[in-house]
Amino acid sequence: MKKKFHFNTLLMIFAVVVLVAISTWFLPGGEYARVFKDGKNLVDPNSFKFIENSPQGLGEILMAPIKGFIEAAHIIVFLFVIGGAFNIIANTGAITVGIKYLAIKFSREPHLQKFFIPVTMTLFSLGGTIFGMAEETMPFVLIFIPLSMALGYDSIVGTAIPFLGAAAGFAGSVFNPFTVGVAQSIAELKLYSGMEYRIVIWVISTVCMIAFVMMYASKIKKDPTKSLVYEIDKQRAKEFHIDVNEEVVIESKHKSVLFVFVAGMIFLVYGILKFHWYINEIAALFLGLGIISGIVGKLSVDELTNSLKDGAKDMVGVAFIIACAKGILVVARDGKVLDLMLYSFSGAIQGLHPILAAQAMFIVQGIINFFVHSGSGQAALTMPVMAPLADLVGISRQTAVLAFQFGEGWINPILPTSGVTMGVLGLAGIPYEKWFKWMLPAQIFFFILALLLLIPPFLINYN
Repeated sequence: MKKKFHFNTLLMIFAVVVLVAISTWFLPGGEYARVFKDGKNLVDPNSFKFIENSPQGLGEILMAPIKGFIEAAHIIVFLFVIGGAFNIIANTGAITVGIKYLAIKFSREPHLQKFFIPVTMTLFSLGGTIFGMAEETMPFVLIFIPLSMALGYDSIVGTAIPFLGAAAGFAGSVFNPFTVGVAQSIAELKLYSGMEYRIVIWVISTVCMIAFVMMYASKIKKDPTKSLVYEIDKQRAKEFHIDVNEEVVIESKHKSVLFVFVAGMIFLVYGILKFHWYINEIAALFLGLGIISGIVGKLSVDELTNSLKDGAKDMVGVAFIIACAKGILVVARDGKVLDLMLYSFSGAIQGLHPILAAQAMFIVQGIINFFVHSGSGQAALTMPVMAPLADLVGISRQTAVLAFQFGEGWINPILPTSGVTMGVLGLAGIPYEKWFKWMLPAQIFFFILALLLLIPPFLINYN
């Protein structure tokens, strides 16, 4: 009997590390000078020079995941803390009880259920477009999966609501300070200028993403066996003990935990908007939230600490994937091929028609995004080159910012090298190959949509 092929995400990512390392033996080295300006380390677009290549050997390949682990430590620690904190909360029983209550509420009032996906995804999209919500969606995945399953959907829908909702807003961002704000400042544009067209893009992006998720959800609702994670969710349903027909008794300790959790979510949004919290602050909040929940949920000291350790332990596999993904950037950068790639792409764009040049910028940004996943980091790398290049090819710098925004936003949800994507899938327990198969049609659609949305800026002289 022929053995069925098993996709291994970690092996695939490490294979890319090896391939990039091999390329450093054959490609010439290239380097841009860096200039520190306004708190950002920017490339000097006129400083590129070919240098001696820096071949990455076996030692560098083995060191790449180690360096990647160090450079991605903030998101890996974030995952450990989130996993541990949610395991504490889950072991109090409050989340299960709360989700059962909501599921029964929606089941008994079906007219409300049809608004569940569009309303929640729109809220997450607003988070993506206003303050760049991305990593912040991870905790919500653990809430929306059981809730979605209780409503007759699957864990892919539960993951998509917060993750793709925020991604739609992130790609169609109006105010996101980490992408639009940084890119416009580098391109020497007025902050948040050109927002009228970006608002139109945000609406299109959000509506299309909601429609994609709702079509799949409707199919799963009619026939659960069509779910790509049907077997996984069968086991998961046993763990959640989901039964919308049973009556729910909410004990006082459950009420206390749920109150603490809701208060924590409100505090989270306030901290992000008011104090610009990022991963470290959010992780600290969830660590405190987990400890307090364990105390009010009447867990013993051993139960609380073991829950924290067990939840963090479940994230180890994802941590290695993220470390290897970051290792790709380490090898490309240390091997002196990352800047060479940017220089080569910019040279190819120069001879194109303005509309094609804008579209090519989007494709280049998507390729660069395979290696660099920080919105502000990618802007600092590419925009000093793309902004003056836009002047040369006859498109506005505002259009160059838009191309960056699309390449950094719409392509992320399918990239196996994205720490956020792999972190979300790790928390959700969804194998990457199943997510890829499900996400590919939407990715193709949004790729084409991005190309089309880059045409009007040239026609209307978008500035």
